[in-house]
Amino acid sequence: MEQKKVLGDKSKLLTRKESTLHYVKVDPESDEHLKVWVKEPTFFQLEQAQMKLFNINMQQQDVSFDMTEVYRYLFEAFVEKTEPMLSPLDLLRINPYVGNQIKSILPDPFSIVEVDPNLKAKSEMQ
Repeated sequence: MEQKKVLGDKSKLLTRKESTLHYVKVDPESDEHLKVWVKEPTFFQLEQAQMKLFNINMQQQDVSFDMTEVYRYLFEAFVEKTEPMLSPLDLLRINPYVGNQIKSILPDPFSIVEVDPNLKAKSEMQ
C-alpha cells in the first residue's frame, strides 16, 4: 500500500489570525476611501452563512430564501474593523455603493471549494 506523507505543521489547516486590509472607495467621484479589515472564514462559519439563506417554517411547511440575513451575517462575522470606525448599526445603514464594494471583498459562502478527488481512498484497514 502506498505511504502518504502526514502533515507536520497543523498551522496549514487553520485560518490566519490577522485580517486583510482593503481600501473601499466611498464614492465613484471621490478619492476618499474607507479602510476595511476582513477576517478569513473558518469552515464552520461558511456553513453557518449558508444556513442563514434558508428560513424554514415547520408550521406552514414553507421554506423561503433571504439573502439579507446572509449578508448581515457576513458583515457582522467578517468585518473586523473599519477606519473610520463604523458600528454594527452604521454598517446596516451604509449606502449601496459602499455596501456592494464591501460585499465583494467578503467571503463567498456559496463558492465551490475544491475537494481532493482521492478523498475516498481506501484506509489502511480495508
